[in-house]
Amino acid sequence: MVQLLADRNDIQFVLHEQFDVSQLSDFEPFTDFNKSVIDMILKEVRNLAIKEILPTNQTGDREGCTFSNGTITMPESFKTAWQHLREGEWFAPCQDVEWGGQGIPHTLNVAAQNYLFAANLSLLMVAGLNHAAGEIIETFGTDLQKKLYLKNLYTGHWSGTMLLTEADSGSNLGDLSATARRNGDGTYLLSGNKVFISGGDHDMADNIVHLVLARIEGAPEGSRGISLFIAPKIILDEAGAPIGPNDIVCTGIEEKMGLHGSPTCTMALGSRGKCFATLVGEENKGLSIMFLMMNKARLMVGSQGLACASSAYLYALDYARSRIQGALITDPEKKSVPIIQHPDIRRMLLTMKAYTEGSRSLLCYIAFLEDQKGIQGFGLPGEKCQDLIDILIPIAKAYVTDRAVEVCNMAVQVFGGYGYTNDFPVEQLLRDVRITTIYEGTNGIQAMDLLGRKIPMAGHRLFHLLLEEIDSTVENALSLGQLKAEGQALKQASDELKKTVERILSSDSDQDLLVSLAHASQLLEVFGDVILAWMLLWRGTIALKCLNCKPKKKWIDFYSGQLKSARFYYSTILPVTFGKMDVIQKSGDAAIEISDSEFGVK
Repeated sequence: MVQLLADRNDIQFVLHEQFDVSQLSDFEPFTDFNKSVIDMILKEVRNLAIKEILPTNQTGDREGCTFSNGTITMPESFKTAWQHLREGEWFAPCQDVEWGGQGIPHTLNVAAQNYLFAANLSLLMVAGLNHAAGEIIETFGTDLQKKLYLKNLYTGHWSGTMLLTEADSGSNLGDLSATARRNGDGTYLLSGNKVFISGGDHDMADNIVHLVLARIEGAPEGSRGISLFIAPKIILDEAGAPIGPNDIVCTGIEEKMGLHGSPTCTMALGSRGKCFATLVGEENKGLSIMFLMMNKARLMVGSQGLACASSAYLYALDYARSRIQGALITDPEKKSVPIIQHPDIRRMLLTMKAYTEGSRSLLCYIAFLEDQKGIQGFGLPGEKCQDLIDILIPIAKAYVTDRAVEVCNMAVQVFGGYGYTNDFPVEQLLRDVRITTIYEGTNGIQAMDLLGRKIPMAGHRLFHLLLEEIDSTVENALSLGQLKAEGQALKQASDELKKTVERILSSDSDQDLLVSLAHASQLLEVFGDVILAWMLLWRGTIALKCLNCKPKKKWIDFYSGQLKSARFYYSTILPVTFGKMDVIQKSGDAAIEISDSEFGVK
């Protein structure tokens, strides 16, 4: 049977053999999640994704959202799918059961997201906003705010959004112009306009809880004066009864390259002077609150990219096995063969396989660290878990999504001319995945964050801890004869990465700093290359040990395939990484030295 969305065997391998997630069941709060329960949840979410969510993906892309007379109408099939997500409790699965979650481990949730996001990213992107909005309210909100909003968000009865971006303050939120005026009764009146608001309005939920960044009148300029507010679409009294519509409306939706089923809205706040809101947390702490939640949001975007890549790879693999085209140059009879036998197709498929599997391990590793950090006496200490999470998040968001775009692009290439048509799903996957490199902080911003904040943080402590973790895998590989060469190569690559980081951080002038920033994206790329090499070698060491235990036949090909993925990556992709590190170390300044006029005539 053809696999859809994600490789079941690979997900099982990552959860049970690479990370042994069921060991979490020895500790609170995960005592209910032993191996059999984990497998049952995976089976249920896979069935939900394939049977109920996936059929809505193409229709949603072709129908899209419609905006008329201030109202957004979603594709009809999305409303039924939304109900299925509610019934399965997939809006906030990691949150406490008390508030409507399932309390599942983050690692299991990342695996489940692989199926759900791959089934319909447009729908799940809107649904995923509930968790993010709810977690902010749960962490920083008042008891009344939690009572009014939390359970309805986590159960999908209502929807949540983040109103951050403005036309003149995209990535630089410190320049926003939306304002808040105190009413004297603890509430505020908001005024302003927001753009690119995902899920800003739709007809799948009875209410939409908007989290809005705005500046209270008289607050300091810049990022130090920004506060966070709740402005619901429908205003509630303290008992939770609806009072009436708030003065916050959608004035239009964007016509986008992809995610046609996801409404990207322009929102007007207070056009009649009556946009009521309540403060979340302290005044002027809005940005710090948002950034505390940013790690999980960026990990989720990485999961979106992985899901598209995973699905695209499986579609391309199935097509390559069934499409008969051309003879092998070595065949004297010139008999046409499935295109999977052609060397260049095999190269593309193996590249896609390596990137997809390595990315899955990376995202699950970060989620496993998130699970570990709250458990005393298990795994790494909480501080070390957080250090590793912090330094890996830019890689999880930027590197994984960059590779996901590459994988989806290769999938179109494997399909050839048919891949460029909407007769097959890969062209939609390529269009949809492209946004993941842009939102939740562009990948260029992730590169600057890695270079300017994460690597130097705490005297390079996070970076050195990461190198220690890589070294432990190297030592394991060196003890296994068949992976000794790869272990040596990873050690050489991590040493060269350390040298590259030291070189780029040695800037001692403003000009040097600008040159370093011009190489920040290249640094993130080589950083990610080394991390993926680590993940693939880690997988290889486990697969080799499993092969030595004489597994069942269906697993022999899987485990040997892991060794082939690692061998291919180390012989084909990692050597190029050394060349890229050499470029960074030489610190070419052409991108800084060229004048604006030298780019071309105005």
